[in-house]
Amino acid sequence: MTLPTGRDFRPPWPLTSGHIQTMLSSSGVRRGLLPRRAYKVLEGAEPIMVDGGDGVRLTGAYTAQTAQATPRGLAVLFHGWEGSVDSTYVLQTGSRLLAEGWDICRLNFRDHGDSHALNEALFHSCRIDEVVHAVGDIAHRWPSRPLALAGFSLGGNFALRVALQAPQKGIPLSYALAVCPIIDPGEGLFSLEESAPWFYQAYFMNKWRRSLRAKQAAFPHREYFELQELKQNLRGLTEALVLRHTDFGSLQAYLDGYSVAGHALTAMQIPATILTARDDPVIPVDAFEKLELPSNVELDIAAYGGHCGFIRGWDMTSFCDDYIAARFNAIAEARSPIT
Repeated sequence: MTLPTGRDFRPPWPLTSGHIQTMLSSSGVRRGLLPRRAYKVLEGAEPIMVDGGDGVRLTGAYTAQTAQATPRGLAVLFHGWEGSVDSTYVLQTGSRLLAEGWDICRLNFRDHGDSHALNEALFHSCRIDEVVHAVGDIAHRWPSRPLALAGFSLGGNFALRVALQAPQKGIPLSYALAVCPIIDPGEGLFSLEESAPWFYQAYFMNKWRRSLRAKQAAFPHREYFELQELKQNLRGLTEALVLRHTDFGSLQAYLDGYSVAGHALTAMQIPATILTARDDPVIPVDAFEKLELPSNVELDIAAYGGHCGFIRGWDMTSFCDDYIAARFNAIAEARSPIT
């Protein structure tokens, strides 16, 4: 089987612009233009509550496939920072995998997808233990095999870290795929502040401030932040919340806590793929080129695609759907008994 690669993605102009790809990826324009099949995963979806351990509860949605007599396996999907199970890229990928015969579980991270009132402590990117525990709960409750995981942006970072821990935690994860994952958080934060156009930081900050206000409203007896802190830039607000709500002694210690840069992935035991784009304006490509990876981890750097875009044309469908489905199906076929 010949699998698609990043080299195969050759969008027409002006979709050769990483900025246009990035801006369209989560835009309302794209949601309106996508074909109805991109939302198929919403039909018959069951809202779920997942155990994150130590009393933590995470929300999500489960959709059972009906394309074939038995499922190919279970696909777990992670959204990006301030996204949710209903983000366009999650719905589109989930719908494609559903059509291919995969059962789909879309997981919300803490404080995402209107789940702010479930857990009193704030979300931060080092809360990997609860996500690992949640994936273990999902694997137990919906035992379709193989179990494959895909994440986007921050969700891609979480997917790689879950895959690192899965064998030791007894989670039967067969494969993980990360699209434009955050590799070096310190470098990514600096990029948004210094290199990327101003509107990217404005976009993320507006969403984050809205989320923090929702958290404060859900737990009015807690003081999560001071109003003056909300007016700070990305670095300033991150540092304030790290020092106020985590055990990390500094912003850099926190950023290092969820980094997968350098040799961090050399211990990966399961097959994994990292797909990114050289023109991604949010996550610098340099961090990917410096990765030290074992032979079972595939690094695929496409020339185009922006940040989690990979939009093929004006129907707004994504090359990622073909890319992820092909690799997930290959894992399923490799596990199928010879008849």
